[in-house]
Amino acid sequence: MSHTVRTATTADIPRLVDLLLLDAEERHAIDPILWRMAADAPAQIEKALTFALTAEQQPFRQIWQVSEHEGAITGVIHSMLLPVPPIYAGRQGEPGLLLPDSAVAPGAPEGTIDVLVAAAERALKEAGAKILLSTYVAGEPWRDVFRGRNYAPLTLYLSRTDLGNAGRPSEVRLATEADVPGIVTRAAENKRILFGIDPFWEQHSDADTRFSGWMKRSLTLRDRDMMVLGAPEELSGYVIAQPASRLHFPPAHDITGTGVIDDYYHPDLADAAVLANDGEGATTLLRAAEAAFADRGMAAAFVVCPAGWRSKIEMLEAAGYETAMVWSIKR
Repeated sequence: MSHTVRTATTADIPRLVDLLLLDAEERHAIDPILWRMAADAPAQIEKALTFALTAEQQPFRQIWQVSEHEGAITGVIHSMLLPVPPIYAGRQGEPGLLLPDSAVAPGAPEGTIDVLVAAAERALKEAGAKILLSTYVAGEPWRDVFRGRNYAPLTLYLSRTDLGNAGRPSEVRLATEADVPGIVTRAAENKRILFGIDPFWEQHSDADTRFSGWMKRSLTLRDRDMMVLGAPEELSGYVIAQPASRLHFPPAHDITGTGVIDDYYHPDLADAAVLANDGEGATTLLRAAEAAFADRGMAAAFVVCPAGWRSKIEMLEAAGYETAMVWSIKR
């Protein structure tokens, strides 16, 4: 069955708002707390599309494409060139990322998803991407298409929506500037494990210096909580509980009630295959981050975890977390 894929235009916006709203409602049905709908979801989708399709100055390159069959739009796919965080080498430039706010219409012809993904891959390569990444929310049919196109899980996003009200564990304290050297040391261990799991996470030669500067800056930001275990001179672990960002959540969703844990490490996790000490220290830090979110009125936590870090996944699942979204890399 023939498909046509083209770049989206502003004339497509009304139809795309309808498609992307249906897509957001499917995520909401999977987890209504994590994927909470914005009160003005259609307006937020329209605003994001209008900016993406018309603004001359944008923070990153993004591409919107639509599929058509017999003159009707049957699907949409959103992709972007992903800026490389400053602690990573980025030798192959900005990866191309297929984003989760991509959708097909009910009753779309068979093969529509595959055709959209193929078109997005071509567009990203033409834009200079040498590495291709994809995103899907667990349980969506896009997973099978990505697997068929040789994508393998790279990063899992695990979530929990029952954060409780136990408060911060007494042994965990708020970080100070005196803790930054210890945090940087532990973060270097974290980065070595990441690179051992997958060379995708090759660190920049100035990673420690850059990370130190970011930690000092983070201490001044009031939207997050930086917490540590141990005295500054013998810090055993750290966790940063920060607000969610739009990179992981399409515009139809209200992200004010969700916190993200990315910068997080404890030696219990030093062996990527085997969890040490039943993950006691790592879990204590995790509970502290959850308490920080709860204190800020948040109802969901989203934890970033490499797909190959089995010990960390084991610890998170034992703490009540489930995979909510998967980022994969094309091999």
